[in-house]
Amino acid sequence: MIPIILSGGSGTRLWPLSRKMYPKQFLSLLHEQTMLQKTLSRLDGLEHGAPIIVCNEEHRFIVAEQARQQEIEDLSIILEPFGKNTAPAIAVAAIHAIQSGTDPLLLVLSADHEIADEKAFCQAVSKAQALAETGNLVTFGILPTFASTGYGYIKRGKAEGSGFSVEKFVEKPDQTTAQQYVSSGDYYWNSGMFLFKASVFLKELEKFNPAMITHCRQASASMSEDIGFLRLDAEAFGKCEADSIDYAVMEKTNHACVVPMDAGWSDIGSWSSLWEQGQKDDAGNSSHGDVITIDTDGSYVYAESRLVATVGVKDLVIIETHDAVLVADKDKAQQVKQIVERLKQEKREEENFHRIVYRPWGNFDSVDEGEGYKVKRISVKPGARLSKQMHHHRAEHWVVVRGCARVFRNDDIFDLHENESVFIPLGATHYLENPTDQPLDIIEVQSGSYLGEDDIVRFDDIYGRSDT
Repeated sequence: MIPIILSGGSGTRLWPLSRKMYPKQFLSLLHEQTMLQKTLSRLDGLEHGAPIIVCNEEHRFIVAEQARQQEIEDLSIILEPFGKNTAPAIAVAAIHAIQSGTDPLLLVLSADHEIADEKAFCQAVSKAQALAETGNLVTFGILPTFASTGYGYIKRGKAEGSGFSVEKFVEKPDQTTAQQYVSSGDYYWNSGMFLFKASVFLKELEKFNPAMITHCRQASASMSEDIGFLRLDAEAFGKCEADSIDYAVMEKTNHACVVPMDAGWSDIGSWSSLWEQGQKDDAGNSSHGDVITIDTDGSYVYAESRLVATVGVKDLVIIETHDAVLVADKDKAQQVKQIVERLKQEKREEENFHRIVYRPWGNFDSVDEGEGYKVKRISVKPGARLSKQMHHHRAEHWVVVRGCARVFRNDDIFDLHENESVFIPLGATHYLENPTDQPLDIIEVQSGSYLGEDDIVRFDDIYGRSDT
């Protein structure tokens, strides 16, 4: 059995904590581990082969680093040049999985789900294996705990082994219909988790969408290895229709089965669902960070960088980050994605980036900026280096505040220690590296007529990037 972990979501309804370039699956929302790391760690209760993670090309270094932190080295990371929904992502993973000549079971999981009872999760997967081995496409149906209008539902049919045939999939219902579904006992929440043989899925996809499978095979056949990542051919993959596995296969196949799962599952799709999963005080408040609540009931308060205090409020979501604050009615938390749409229309950076931006070599925090200047704190991991580059419109001053920096400026090479600084003139070719086994922090002060991240002429980069 090979786990296929889909990590392409954007998590717009969890803005401002979740951003396009650092979405919710990479955040620690309920545990010390991130959601991706929890997805990987819950596989420990199963016998499985090396996982395959399918992710956005822009997230590749985040995925690799979080897997490294889990001490997971035996895995494949497939990079999508474009988001095409779940059906093409699963297809390219299945094609990759059978290249060795085997026909493994594929356990398809999302990287951003919460599962409280991991033992129950593993038991449900074990029960589903016999159904999948005999040619069924198995989905896992979550026993509903309330009449949710935020999830799709699966209606079970006749008993099949350790599960049931699928009578039908239904879209997110209204409140009255949801209550009828739950009362009947015949419906489950649609978890978006699956188990099937690679060949069976590919055969069914070819039956219902031959063009998609053709483009996926072409993209896989031309796949290249890029410093440990597997990069799909962009031209071929771009021709794929964007479609979910439900629409492309599961709603059309005659081989769909559902295995019930009662494991404390949630897709953490909004701030209200995070409140439901979180620990609460006597007044029903769930909080994170430096928070003081007085006469506050049923609220979710998240403080990232400073004290957040509430007085006399009820059923609110209050999220504070370095560069944005969200205040919302908890019952309208799903509408947060409309804010993200507005940010996108206005081309604001808050849609894409946090103030702290992660790179393969470390991260930088934009501390302050104004007309003609910008100040950053740059943190470089041990042994890492930035790309060799130059700027047309800005000069830079670097001050080392922790560690040792090896600086390359035109033809000069020298080391800077704590409290030492250097000036990088406009147009100078330069880069720096951390030659030690300790973290390096520098303060960078940029000055010039244009300070955008795209004012970079890159000469070489050990991470294979052509952007920042």
